[in-house]
Amino acid sequence: MSTPRVKITVPSLAAYKADHRALTMVTAYDSTFASIVDAAGIDIILVGDSVATVMQGHKTTLGVSMEQMEYHVSMVASVKPKALIVGDMPFGSYQASPHDAVRNAVRLMKAGAEIIKLEGGVYVREAIEAIVRADIPVMGHIGLTPQSFHRMGGNKVQGRTDGSQIGGKDRVLLDARAVEEAGASAFVIEAVPAELAAEITSLSLVPTIGIGAGVDCDGQVLVLHDLLGLSEKSLTFAKAYNNLRQQSVTAVSQYIQEVQARTFPDSSHSFQ
Repeated sequence: MSTPRVKITVPSLAAYKADHRALTMVTAYDSTFASIVDAAGIDIILVGDSVATVMQGHKTTLGVSMEQMEYHVSMVASVKPKALIVGDMPFGSYQASPHDAVRNAVRLMKAGAEIIKLEGGVYVREAIEAIVRADIPVMGHIGLTPQSFHRMGGNKVQGRTDGSQIGGKDRVLLDARAVEEAGASAFVIEAVPAELAAEITSLSLVPTIGIGAGVDCDGQVLVLHDLLGLSEKSLTFAKAYNNLRQQSVTAVSQYIQEVQARTFPDSSHSFQ
């Protein structure tokens, strides 16, 4: 008999790094997909503000509200997954003050998150420290931070140039150190050169989770819709492990044909 899965908790993150076990994380925004990825054995479910671009059709993640994030977190939490539930702090929920950061982190935890995630490094250190003081675990996010879309002039790789200016290699290193020293239990590294991500991972005492950051991070994260091949776009850092978009189009097309031909519903799909 197989051993039952053990619930992944915040302390599990440190244990994974100590044991050199790779962490797996994917996004999910509702109970159906959360139950699927949990059945597959995923370690961490990220209820990301990427719901804006993936589900809502927006260009950036900036328009997502706290109410919407609470709603999606609650849907994922409803399936009581063995995976750790990460609730993403939306733009505007933590930037104004540490007080706002704590208040909104509490809201996501009450909705069902088990750890919250926010973007930024040096500039959000005080917010992370305040949330941690409130006994709420934090996952950081450095490198390419989608909520900084306009400041970056788009979603661009960070850390390719030398220097401590925003977007420079030294600044990415400073951001990583700030997030860890502020008390984060782990942090995402997005869209930085693989060599830099490996350096950060080797220096960090907490797990790093990469997306477009090479294989040497302590774990990896992908948007589920990219992983399943549901997205129209093909991204350099994302691998489609299936082509569910085309399979779905084919299935719906077959349904249309059968309805038009009056072969559906047949007797086996009708009440007698």
